Amino acid sequence: MDTENTAAGRPGADVDPDVEGRAAEAPELDVLAEAPVAAREVFGDRFDAAVRYTELLATAGVRRGLIGPREVPRLWDRHVLNCAVLAELLPTGSTLCDVGSGAGLPGIPVALARPDVSVTLLEPLLRRTTFLEEVVRELGLDNVTVLRGRAEEMVGKLAVDVVTARAVAPLDRLAGWGMPLLRPHGQMLALKGDSAEQELADSRAGLAKLGAVEWSVISVGEGTLETSTRVVQVKAGESPGGVKAATRRAKVARAGRNANAKGGERGRGGRRRGR
Repeated sequence: MDTENTAAGRPGADVDPDVEGRAAEAPELDVLAEAPVAAREVFGDRFDAAVRYTELLATAGVRRGLIGPREVPRLWDRHVLNCAVLAELLPTGSTLCDVGSGAGLPGIPVALARPDVSVTLLEPLLRRTTFLEEVVRELGLDNVTVLRGRAEEMVGKLAVDVVTARAVAPLDRLAGWGMPLLRPHGQMLALKGDSAEQELADSRAGLAKLGAVEWSVISVGEGTLETSTRVVQVKAGESPGGVKAATRRAKVARAGRNANAKGGERGRGGRRRGR
């Protein structure tokens, strides 16, 4: 879908000039197909917000190169609802990070469907985070935070129960970015479509090194969508991300403790000088 998301974890990624050019030429798209019946079931009392989000994807999202114009007629089925059904897999009151969020897929549909889930949209490119911030503000999504950055920069700074991603990178590379952000026994949910089984088969050894203890391909949205969503579900053990991630987390924690200690010493010193 959003092929630009492949830059989500790549050092030095920035604006794609070709996509910017296409965005500038994209026509204004005023009319959306009527929302399917399933949308009311999935989004409940946030249905109107879901409609507005889909309108924003079809207009501002196209103009800014985040959504291809050809995707507009199938935004509901292929994108918004396809992502929202991930809500079936989320524990009550959990925290989630959508890595390489792009136009907010799957993070925003999930946040709309599950207001009890705290969602962080992690995206490295400024023009995308600007769009995401505008959407979150307009829709009044108080369970969503937009964070600009790359996943590898957040290890030790951000820890969540669930990591999601869509059209970001091959599974082995995605796991290297996403698994270190999980809390112990968290899960990564990667929307992979027809490539799911093959990518999982190619990534098993790497997943084990990253602290995964269980993985499978599952379908969600059955009975709700005409075509269910294919998801690679990877469950972490005690040390998500493996040895390197554990070392990085410990280093960040030590740096934080040292900074706090120095701050305390300066504070005590200041009081002494004031006597």
